[in-house]
Amino acid sequence: MAKVSVVIPVYNVEDYLEDCLNSIVNQTLRDIEIICINDGSTDNSLDILHKFSENDDRFKIISQENQGHAVATNKGIQMANGEYLYLMDSDDIVKLNLLEDTYRLCSSKNLDFVIFKAMNYNELENKFYESERYSMQKLFDSVGDEIFSYKDIPDEVLFNISVTPWSKLYNREFIVNCGAKFPEGLVFDDNVFFWQVLFNAKRIYFYNEFLFTRRWYSTSSTTSGDQRYLDSIEIVNLIGEEFKKYGEFEHHKKKLYNEKIHMGDFRYRYIKKEFKSIFFDAWRKDLIEVFKDEVLFEDLYKNLIDAYKNMLVKILLSQNHDEFKNMQDIAQLDFKKIKKDIDLKLKSEDKSIKSKFKKNLKRLF
Repeated sequence: MAKVSVVIPVYNVEDYLEDCLNSIVNQTLRDIEIICINDGSTDNSLDILHKFSENDDRFKIISQENQGHAVATNKGIQMANGEYLYLMDSDDIVKLNLLEDTYRLCSSKNLDFVIFKAMNYNELENKFYESERYSMQKLFDSVGDEIFSYKDIPDEVLFNISVTPWSKLYNREFIVNCGAKFPEGLVFDDNVFFWQVLFNAKRIYFYNEFLFTRRWYSTSSTTSGDQRYLDSIEIVNLIGEEFKKYGEFEHHKKKLYNEKIHMGDFRYRYIKKEFKSIFFDAWRKDLIEVFKDEVLFEDLYKNLIDAYKNMLVKILLSQNHDEFKNMQDIAQLDFKKIKKDIDLKLKSEDKSIKSKFKKNLKRLF
């Protein structure tokens, strides 16, 4: 059994893959297995994988039709046999002492997983920089050198921990036993995996060292601004389900409800112009489903900050992207006028939804 199984999903990253693999094969910890899942690459990624495997018997290469990051990663986890598990991104690099240092910590402290810091690299500007999102200084200030669980993390810090799996080394048996998986077919899948793992872990440690370099470039899946941004709507809902599953929703619902509006707004603003209409329709449809449940809608609304209350009503009353864009110019809605004009504003909605709008607006405003 290897000390660490490194799982690397690979899809069309020929420009970066050699740097990634070199940072893994040259780790000071030699007793590792390297599982690469070629997820239907159409560039030279597979050839690069084979070139490395010819000179290193620690490689296991699996090719499949393109099914996405989550499917590839879940398959790699199933194949892994190491004591510990490291989930690597194929376009980034790590320090050569990463696996040795984190393996030593995990095994000596009997950890479920260890968290460490990451540095950002902006390829366009050829610039390295720190950010709180990946340095997680607030987390270190909270837990220090102690072993902890999520219950030890202050609420204001909990949602600022990096969800990325590449900033952690996991006990593989722990991952298998808790059943954590990446939701398949969705971008931003690591958000759900993170909460599944965090809620199950009893022994976590923060290693206050920069061991990972995250490469930022315009065509990556999380920064491209293309239609895949729609996945964030479902991801937010799946995160909420994880909080409910582990009995943590009520305690954190104010944050979760506000994040539901915030994340929709964030993705809407940064998605490319040609996809804004599609995104708005999906975003509004999701919120309409909440609106249909009067108890749930009232709970959501009462927990939103004022800016998001205003935004929510604008979304619900705008039947398309253009109407919403026009309503954005209105700083504060005149709810008395809205109640009078509701039939006109919701001309294509069914009667039950119109009725609920009138009822809910009267009750809430």
